[in-house]
Amino acid sequence: MRNAYAITGALLLGGATATLALQPSFAQTAQNEPGAIQASVPRAGAPMSFADMVAKLQPAVVNISTRQTIVQQAQANPFSGTPFEGLFGGQGGGGGTPTRRQGTSLGSGFIISADGYVVTNNHVVAPGAKGASVDAITVTLPDRKEYVAKLVGRDPESDLALLKIDATGLPFVRFGDSARARVGDWVVAIGNPFGLGGTVTAGIVSAVHRPSELGPLNRFIQTDAAINQGNSGGPMFDLNGNVIGINSQILGNQAGGNIGIGFAIPAEEAKPIIEALMKGQPIRRGYLGIGLGGAVDSDVAAALGIAANRGELVASVEPTGPAAKAGLRAGDVITRVNGTEITPDTTLTYLVAAMPPGQNARLDILRSGRPQTVNVNIGTRPSQEQLIAQAGGNDSFDADETPTTPGVPAGANMLGLSVQPLTPGIARSIQVDPTIAGVVVAAVDTSSDAGQKLKRGDVVSQVNGEPVRTAAEFGAAVARARAANRPQVLLRVTRQRATAFVPVRLAN
Repeated sequence: MRNAYAITGALLLGGATATLALQPSFAQTAQNEPGAIQASVPRAGAPMSFADMVAKLQPAVVNISTRQTIVQQAQANPFSGTPFEGLFGGQGGGGGTPTRRQGTSLGSGFIISADGYVVTNNHVVAPGAKGASVDAITVTLPDRKEYVAKLVGRDPESDLALLKIDATGLPFVRFGDSARARVGDWVVAIGNPFGLGGTVTAGIVSAVHRPSELGPLNRFIQTDAAINQGNSGGPMFDLNGNVIGINSQILGNQAGGNIGIGFAIPAEEAKPIIEALMKGQPIRRGYLGIGLGGAVDSDVAAALGIAANRGELVASVEPTGPAAKAGLRAGDVITRVNGTEITPDTTLTYLVAAMPPGQNARLDILRSGRPQTVNVNIGTRPSQEQLIAQAGGNDSFDADETPTTPGVPAGANMLGLSVQPLTPGIARSIQVDPTIAGVVVAAVDTSSDAGQKLKRGDVVSQVNGEPVRTAAEFGAAVARARAANRPQVLLRVTRQRATAFVPVRLAN
């Protein structure tokens, strides 16, 4: 979805009472009742044409290209050690000489100072493939003057980068206030789609505060202004000519074309990062030191007996992190940060990352269904590479794997699982952390919901937030859920190095 390189097709994710009908003096009117919005459409100052505005803004929008060297390791010679080893130019010893080839990237940017500071997306100027290195960055102005740019700084987490070219007296633009942007406002995007040079498109703000899986630390402005490959890093303007966003992502069809869904990093989030990069300061974000088990969807909410779409589950807690020191536990549901409710649009990661390290935060949590308050001193978020390493690389929990062992004794429990205590020997054999305490799945009934989600060798350490260490504790926790008329239970499951919360329906 980084539109400097490729686009993948994807999909994001009242009424009046009878009493009011009999009392016209209290009746509500439609939002678009004739005369109700006449004064605001078109709003004062809305132009019949964008031409005058574009003529002023376009000189500050630039094209950005990179020259890259990509080193590819040669594949091992399949005929090594045989009489055919030299027939096809292969190298002995199982490997060949690495090959080098040249690559490029193309995007957009905009000048923010007369002395040549240029803002763009990080992915426009970052290596475009594994084994690649950026040899040069070129900034081309609308008058076709070219400058070799220096990379001042970049922030991969926000997908922002700052360049500097050696020039003075340049046209430039300023950041505006994206917090004032409203759904339905006109916006204009200027950029370099498909390498065509300065191209202008117009549309409206389709949504604000839009989350994205590719930018968990940002909330994007969504627009239907046409944005295509090469628009990355270009500015989005309001009708006053202020930069309210930096075009960053799109959803496109398989041909890489615009389908009217583009995303821009809001100026209110980009400006402080750019200012820090300009001063040579590190980008510091808040951090709790927890692994998240996801949002509280309807299944999780039904298992825990709480409201859906409010809060996020704590899947794991780093032993020495800020959350552990504050007393947070795996299985807690964090519902608010300093009074701000956590929702699918306002996530815990987003709220915490926006806080300065060292600040104290009040977390409202649910523990075993009971509300509590925890005070935590916010830490410093590690780099993305460090976070991946802490999570065990690319390990992931696949809850849809087919279980390998059918046949559970009838009535073993209400989930269709047979479990036994996790011993150190079993932990070694199934390759899980020996410090984990819980029960291990010995067999599953393939006709049950659990049989579709769990498999032999999975370790269950919690049922609805309650720790379980024996088969009896496991069965008792499930029985309590049934007695409370819960339709399902929430299991904390570890599979090798991956941990997840899995909602499992109780048998009828």
